[in-house]
Amino acid sequence: MSVHLFIAGDSTAANYPKSQAPMAGWGQMIDRFFTTNVVVINKALCGRSSKSFINESVLDEIINSIEPNDYLLVQFGHNDEKPGKALYTEPFSTYQECLRKYVDGARKKGATPILITPVSRRIFDDNGNLKQTHGDYPEAVRILGRDLHVPVIDLCSSSTALLESLGPEESKRLFVWLKPGEHVNYPDGSSDNTHFNEVGAKEIAGLIVKELLNFSIPLRNYILNRAC
Repeated sequence: MSVHLFIAGDSTAANYPKSQAPMAGWGQMIDRFFTTNVVVINKALCGRSSKSFINESVLDEIINSIEPNDYLLVQFGHNDEKPGKALYTEPFSTYQECLRKYVDGARKKGATPILITPVSRRIFDDNGNLKQTHGDYPEAVRILGRDLHVPVIDLCSSSTALLESLGPEESKRLFVWLKPGEHVNYPDGSSDNTHFNEVGAKEIAGLIVKELLNFSIPLRNYILNRAC
């Protein structure tokens, strides 16, 4: 019996073509932490917010396909923070209202929604501490999860801890940081503090899976030992 794991999210979770390697999203790597019983359907798209993902009918595509006993992971925030009518949501009003639609849609189909706080960017202050660039969005997810009795993976906190443990220099190895000429896809190099390379995407996916083990849901039975 197969279980479908749907992912709704932005560029930090999306799949990337070989032409953009080594850039990768955590949704691209998460299947390697599960047995073959879990089929990952990654619908995350670059540049989307919780609102634009809905307005472009991508959430509708998920809800039309999701079945009882499936799962929906939802992670937005990076683009909800951006100004402009198409993307912006306010943390404690429109952002929560949009996320509620993901929860309600999954539940109506008998599936299990799981909310995820936005993953941290790699931006350090002069003292080597990671800057919290997401403002109230992570807390808005935590509060909504409690109010709706939805599991919440606090990826903002766990990714912050990971990046701070590595420090400003070592943490670069998780992101698309490349010298000019180092990779054919980035001839001019890259200093990207938001998007992960394949190593980083796998690390972030591992953080998510480890938190899934804390929830009393059948999905945890399909997690491989290497995720523990």
